Amino acid sequence: MKKMLLALLAAAALGGCATAGKLSSSEKLELYRSHAGAPVNSFKYFGSLNGWTELGDSALAVWTKPSEAWLLSLSGPCMDLSFSPAITVTNMMGQVSAKFDRVIVHGGGPVGHIPCRIDTIQPLDVKALRASEKELREAKIAERAADQVGEAK
Repeated sequence: MKKMLLALLAAAALGGCATAGKLSSSEKLELYRSHAGAPVNSFKYFGSLNGWTELGDSALAVWTKPSEAWLLSLSGPCMDLSFSPAITVTNMMGQVSAKFDRVIVHGGGPVGHIPCRIDTIQPLDVKALRASEKELREAKIAERAADQVGEAK
């Protein structure tokens, strides 16, 4: 099932984004969802993120450690998430909880610091996600090389 999803995602990415070289937010979201576990109520948070990736206006992935990441689905659109240089994740005594905590977008645009409620939290299989991203990058490189050979003829 995952291989089929990966193949479909690769085909869509190659067909739709071959010149851009990047996956769209919706394609990234599908990739991340395919590597997400069952929803959990909360995760431990030690005050800073190792990184984050926007996945459209209503989802993002946050890394609490290099090998630990969480898919956060928000209760609705989070304005300026795609353009924000920084975010804050609220927490209560080192726990980020679904339905209670929020993502706050900083400096993304004129809207300001509007909190976006976290609806669901899912653990990500970081190792499998990185392997899939690598496969997609390699497929794009191969597609571009094949296109260049075809154009040279």
